[in-house]
Amino acid sequence: MTFSEIRLVATDMDGTLLNSKHEIHESFFPIFRKLKDRGVIFVAASGRQYFNLAKALEQVKDEVIFAAENGSYVVFKDEEIHIQPIDADIVMELVKISRPIKDTYPVICGKKKAYVENDEPEFINHLKLYFERYEIVEDLTKVENDQFLKFTLCDLAGSEVNSYPHYKQFEDSLQVKVSGPIWLDISHKKANKGRAMEVLQEKYNVTFDQTMIFGDYLNDLEMLQKGHYSYAMANAHPDIKKIARFIAKSNDENGVVEILSEITD
Repeated sequence: MTFSEIRLVATDMDGTLLNSKHEIHESFFPIFRKLKDRGVIFVAASGRQYFNLAKALEQVKDEVIFAAENGSYVVFKDEEIHIQPIDADIVMELVKISRPIKDTYPVICGKKKAYVENDEPEFINHLKLYFERYEIVEDLTKVENDQFLKFTLCDLAGSEVNSYPHYKQFEDSLQVKVSGPIWLDISHKKANKGRAMEVLQEKYNVTFDQTMIFGDYLNDLEMLQKGHYSYAMANAHPDIKKIARFIAKSNDENGVVEILSEITD
C-alpha cells in the first residue's frame, strides 16, 4: 500500500479523531503540520456545528476545511464553499413529530445558531459538546430568519431504537441518519458528508484514489464511499466496518493519527 499520492484526508470527529473524552491527542498537531507541508488538504467532517468545530481545532482552524452539520455546510477560512439547507416547512413538521417521543429533545440546527426549547441539564450538557452557539426558545415552530441546515434529536433513550422508527418513513425524501448512540440527524436529501467530499474533490481536482477517509458511525457511510483509503475505526458501527476498505485502531488508541503518521513518514 502506498500513500504517496494522497492529496485529501477527511476525518469524522467524535468516535474517530477525538477520544472518548472528546479530546484531540497532542500528537495530532505535528502530524497535521507535516500533512500541510506536503500539500495535503485536511477536512474535518462532522455532525457538529461549524462554530463548535472551529473551536475544537482552534490551533489550525484557518488551514482546515470544515464539513459541518453532516456535510450540509462546508466552510474554509470563514468562507462558504457549499451549503445545502433543508426547507423550513419540513423542519417544522419534523419538530411536531418529535413532541410525543419519550426522552427526546429536538434541535433545529441553523446557520447562525442552534435552537432548542428545553433547558434540562442532562440534555444541555450533551448539546454543549457539539454546539457552540445555541438559543433556548419558547417554541421551535416559531423560529425564523435563519437557514436550517439540519434537524437533530438528542434521544436519551437511544436513537436507533427509540426515535429513528418515527422518522424512517422519510428516508426516501430526506437524509435520516443515526449519527451516534443518542443522536438522530435529519437533513436535505442531498446533504451528507459524501456529497461534501464530491464538492471538494471537484473543487480541488482530487481523485477517488487520492482520497483517505476515516469514520465510525452511520452518518459517515456516504463519505467512506468517496475515497479508496476508507478506514472504519475499530470502535465503529458494524455497518460502517462492512463498507470500509480498511480498519484503523480505535479512537481511544489514536487510530487516525497512527495511519496519518504513515503518510508523513
